[in-house]
Amino acid sequence: MTILRSLSRKGVNLPPTVQTLPSGVPFANRLNLAATYPTDRRHHDAHGQRSDPPPPWASTTRLTNHGLISTTRVNAAPTVPVPGRRYIHCSPALASDAGQSVPDFSPYRAKNDSTNRALSYFMIGSSGLLGATAAKSTITNFLSSMNASADVLALAKVELEMASIPEGKNAIIKWRGKPVFVRHRTSDEIEEANSVDIKSLRDPETDEARTQNPEWLVMLGVCTHLGCVPIGESGDFGGWFCPCHGSHYDISGRIRKGPAPLNLEVPPYSIEEGEGKIIVG
Repeated sequence: MTILRSLSRKGVNLPPTVQTLPSGVPFANRLNLAATYPTDRRHHDAHGQRSDPPPPWASTTRLTNHGLISTTRVNAAPTVPVPGRRYIHCSPALASDAGQSVPDFSPYRAKNDSTNRALSYFMIGSSGLLGATAAKSTITNFLSSMNASADVLALAKVELEMASIPEGKNAIIKWRGKPVFVRHRTSDEIEEANSVDIKSLRDPETDEARTQNPEWLVMLGVCTHLGCVPIGESGDFGGWFCPCHGSHYDISGRIRKGPAPLNLEVPPYSIEEGEGKIIVG
């Protein structure tokens, strides 16, 4: 019989006897927290009621459908003084903190302010000088990278021996990838170039404006029409002729006939009479 009774038992989860209302007041179902003990000789205080019941103004008791509810009001001191405010750190200040003091750094301070000021000026000036030097070096290296290479500089100027060209003959040299015509003209050719009426030319230009020395004519061998290379000592005017489209140039390199709009271009050059050289470029 005892075995059967123990097997018939089962566990039951009972609700808690004390709860907390949303207002924070403890609530015990069917339990009056303000109840007092009656006089009883078996109680430790046999002289009457208990000596620790709350006063009527501090406690109320009411009966509801859920049971007897007792409310007790307690005046508690604020955790933070009224004038002060505390936000993140809520731990109270320790008494030992009041005795702490800021370390004394007076031995490390400069005795003279002018010394510190001079050092500051020196450091600022040195930093500015180093920064300017670095900026100059960077800009110089950047600009030098944009300069022409050695092979291009080698072709920047071309020298030609004047004695190598006989009178009445042409010479063709290469300058910056373009042909340059150099002609040693005769006196008849010079006279013919000067006798042309400037007003009749498509691109009016005197022979004197195109030469530094009348005996020597230097110009680019590129047709001003479409960039062809004219043929020397040919054409209707005894100068140069472009067979591509029929442009005729006279002995001064001026356009006289054909589709070319301009005269042959004269490059920058100089004649060194003492050394007997023509330097193009």
